[in-house]
Amino acid sequence: MLEEIVASQQAGYPILTVLTFLPILAAVIVWRLSDDGLIKKVGLGTTALVFLLSLQLYFSFIPGTAAIQFAENVSWIAPLGIQYHLGVDGISVFFVILTTLLGFLIMLYSQDKMNVEVNQKLRTYVLCILSLEGIVIGIFASLDLVQFFFFWEIMLIPSYFLIKVWGSGQKEYAAFKYIVYNLAGSVLMLVGIAILFLNYHDYAVIHDLYPTYSTDLLRMLAVPLDLKKQIWVFILFFFGFAVKTPIVPFHTWLPDALFSGPVAASVVLAGIKLGTYAFLRFSLTLAPEASQMFVPLMMTLGLIGILYGGVIALMQSDLKRMMAYSSIGHLGFVIVGLFALNFRGLQGSLIQMLNLGITTAGLFFIIGFLMNRRLPTEIKRLGGLARPLPVLATVTLIVALASIGLPGTSGFIGEFLILLGVFEAYWLYAAIGVIGIILGAAYMLWMYEQAIFGKADEEKVRGLKDFNLREWVVGTVLVILIFWVGIYPAPFLNVMNGSIEALVQRLQQGASSSLIAEHPDRADQLVTTVQEEREF
Repeated sequence: MLEEIVASQQAGYPILTVLTFLPILAAVIVWRLSDDGLIKKVGLGTTALVFLLSLQLYFSFIPGTAAIQFAENVSWIAPLGIQYHLGVDGISVFFVILTTLLGFLIMLYSQDKMNVEVNQKLRTYVLCILSLEGIVIGIFASLDLVQFFFFWEIMLIPSYFLIKVWGSGQKEYAAFKYIVYNLAGSVLMLVGIAILFLNYHDYAVIHDLYPTYSTDLLRMLAVPLDLKKQIWVFILFFFGFAVKTPIVPFHTWLPDALFSGPVAASVVLAGIKLGTYAFLRFSLTLAPEASQMFVPLMMTLGLIGILYGGVIALMQSDLKRMMAYSSIGHLGFVIVGLFALNFRGLQGSLIQMLNLGITTAGLFFIIGFLMNRRLPTEIKRLGGLARPLPVLATVTLIVALASIGLPGTSGFIGEFLILLGVFEAYWLYAAIGVIGIILGAAYMLWMYEQAIFGKADEEKVRGLKDFNLREWVVGTVLVILIFWVGIYPAPFLNVMNGSIEALVQRLQQGASSSLIAEHPDRADQLVTTVQEEREF
């Protein structure tokens, strides 16, 4: 089993529990309040505090190791071996921090009196944002599969209401489609968890292990899983993770949700990459040999996503829909990097997921800034914004260039490492994937030229005011992160490298461990055979 470093040794208190449940507790408090001013203060103060506390994860993190850190482990449902088990490693720690940062920025953005999406239901809106933040942190920190599934499912509740209540257009249809798609995928995930549960129990009984029941991820990683079961687990998990990612053809809920939903929901659904994280955390680790078998399929689906997302984004006339299909294309690139199954590919995919959390969220914030000024989101109805809104135009340019991977920005390092990893493994897939970068540059630069430098409607742009203080804070934070990750990514890479190396090692050992599970009497011979095949 992986080494665990308990939270009391690093933080002095159960920091992950605090980060998970402090926003949820604040949501309960908000529900009892009636004063709008106080509700806004509680929401903003809570998200700011949670973000500041989350920084301790980075500053106290021990780099260069695959150990689970800040661990908390308490028995929850003892007869079934279900535990309350939280912890982070180099793969998940930055996602927790990113979630707390975006939660704070969403709440800050929502404070603006110009905000056209937050109506009289302010209390419920803040409650949904706070609870969603805590739940997403719980997803990234969970190390028990039932606990993970619990957070994974209840995330749908605040997301659904954000789309349905504060959305626009066909918001009821978009919210219904979002929840049906995700519930359908999650049901199959639960079957996969059941297979792992029974596999652990059978192994524990035979080898006289205690406890005989467990849904703990670390215990399951220590138990052999034969190839047939790995294939079933991979397939069943695939549907849940593919919908959440989303991977083509399971993507159709996303454009509707992002187009009809409010900016806050779009920032979370498009900016925080839960689906690709779940592939990395669970599919590759629990089913390493099955992951190798499904490489051609996953690479093909990733490439389809890259090309489909890029071409359809290029055809869009609305900023929201363009960003939705852009996100599908970018996530296809991440999938290709993940299933290169080598160090550089995994490293690049992880960095790219963080970059998309910055750039995709940033572009949706910019869409919100335009909407707050009563401007349309239809690209050709915009134009001439550079003159009245020079700061907004500058921030938009920086975020757009990071989105297409300009050297020196956060998008470049992730795309470069992904291409490097995929070229090492499957050069043809990488060559096709490059087309996606070209398409991304085409639709993003076309959008910028039309919206910022296009022909201006003098009546529409007259009297527009540039960034206010809140928008300055949001824009400045995003720009700093874009250049920090792009120019000096070493602090991020150093933290994640230990966990990525351990995952690569597990993937390389996957074939031999699966064969040994099926033929324990031939263990030495099988290990030698697999090693010789790898060397060849």
